[in-house]
Amino acid sequence: MAYIKALHIIFIVTWFAGLFYMPRLFIYNTEAAEQPEAVRDALRGQFTLMMRRLWFGITWPSAILTLIFGPWLLIRMGYWSYLLEPSLRWLLLKLVFVAGLYAYHFSLHRILKQQSQGIFRYSSQQLRVWNEVATIFLIAIVMLVVVKQEISLLWGFLGLITFILLLMSAIRLYKRLRR
Repeated sequence: MAYIKALHIIFIVTWFAGLFYMPRLFIYNTEAAEQPEAVRDALRGQFTLMMRRLWFGITWPSAILTLIFGPWLLIRMGYWSYLLEPSLRWLLLKLVFVAGLYAYHFSLHRILKQQSQGIFRYSSQQLRVWNEVATIFLIAIVMLVVVKQEISLLWGFLGLITFILLLMSAIRLYKRLRR
């Protein structure tokens, strides 16, 4: 069981690496529009190649392997049949966040497809905000796994909201500093 857990954690880490870096590539690809045509075309070609390699070579395989090892671990640890028990409410909430993380993953896939087709629907500022969503999921999931029952749902939720507000303030401050 330790090997399954180790593999699950490894693929979570590599999946998050892709989820953290992919939006940065979207931002760079979007900002390439500000360059002269020859430079813009070269940058976009390079960024498209990098995005595809990251997405299909690391991020997607890691997401799939996380999805394989996670339930396997749940079943092996015997949690699956007790998921609705009060003592495992943290796990149920974690799985809700994991479902949200997969929704985020699919949203990045959609943006990749759009940018690969030359469609840029989001500004670099919007993408910067979207880039932080993975961080929010990471904090929520890790806190639930580590802290479990030691924190109330209310305090956990308030802490997450406070973190989100601080994060959004930092993004606004960064935008002002860039100007």
